[in-house]
Amino acid sequence: MELKRIVLGVTGGVAAYKAAELARLLVKDGLDVQGVMSEAARHFVGAATFQAITGHPVFTDLWDERVDNGMAHIDLTRGADAILVAPAAADFLAKLVHGRADDLLSTLCLARDCPLLVAPAMNRRMWEAPATQRNIAQLAADGVTVLGPDSGEQACGEIGFGRMLEPFDLLDALEARFQPKRLTGLKVLITAGPTFEAIDAVRGITNPSSGKMGYAVARAAIEAGAEVTLISGRVCLAPPREARFLPVVSAQDMLQAVESVVDTADIFIAVAAVADYYVLNPSEQKIKKDAHILTLELAPNPDILASISARPKPPFCVGFAAESENLEEYAELKRRRKHLPLIVANDVKESVGSDTVRLILLDEAGHHVLEKADKRTQARKLVAHIAELYNTRYQ
Repeated sequence: MELKRIVLGVTGGVAAYKAAELARLLVKDGLDVQGVMSEAARHFVGAATFQAITGHPVFTDLWDERVDNGMAHIDLTRGADAILVAPAAADFLAKLVHGRADDLLSTLCLARDCPLLVAPAMNRRMWEAPATQRNIAQLAADGVTVLGPDSGEQACGEIGFGRMLEPFDLLDALEARFQPKRLTGLKVLITAGPTFEAIDAVRGITNPSSGKMGYAVARAAIEAGAEVTLISGRVCLAPPREARFLPVVSAQDMLQAVESVVDTADIFIAVAAVADYYVLNPSEQKIKKDAHILTLELAPNPDILASISARPKPPFCVGFAAESENLEEYAELKRRRKHLPLIVANDVKESVGSDTVRLILLDEAGHHVLEKADKRTQARKLVAHIAELYNTRYQ
């Protein structure tokens, strides 16, 4: 489902200032955003802020005369794809549980015919209170999607759960909620990023892989309903919150991590840029610079993907081929050599470190070109293709 229109509800709390940034991100993502505020929210942030960001008047009053038929609680959600309440205060969550409708926001949530998502935000003691936990459990049972909260420092100075998720996290969660669940019930193992092979205490052999494609694939698999394990080399990216995350350094580390969890995986997607060689005798100390030529003795690293695909009962294996020439030819040779049902080819000169990429998917049926787009879009298309091939083979 492609999201088009969102009703953004804002309740009272310090986190209301983050809702303005959330509204900006939603609009930037191409969504039509209608703001609705509780009376308490207006004590923390002004309605004019949301009107300027969204381009729509903000509604706060159940009896607002700007709605011709006097039914704002009905009209505002007509045609909406979802209601997202962020922040959702403890009092507002209690209202939802008990069906109280004493203001515009609570009334339109009760009268909605679209999904409701809430992002709790409150003091950690309020969050931990038995009444709040009962309310959260009931909301989940009622089909309301609860996003967060997070743990961290709070406005009151305490530290613990109760912080509203950051706007970027909420946007991710909102988009994920409406992606097709093509991988529900499946376990997906993904490798990402570069490996690092030590030369001495400070130097090593590595490559410029940013990990962006692998992390995008992990997010797309989570969005598709999979249980994801992400094994990653050193990158400057935060792993998806929902993934099991195993950080590694060298190719040997990555192989050991893969072997420790692959037996339970249904699908293995090897996105990582693994170094082909490692240094046989790395120095434990920093090698001092002098006038002599330094000679390194290198040995080949294990081929992680080939070792997994060669198992008697391998998972559904997907490889990546980053090439600088003869892209399809070399990728197809690699696919056949490693007995892969699917390999993803990309031009290393265009893709490394970039936010966009052109991909060619090579499988037994031929090649499928994904024209240049951002890596999140490509990852979603790739996951859809993997799901189709997996379902054809195993179901």
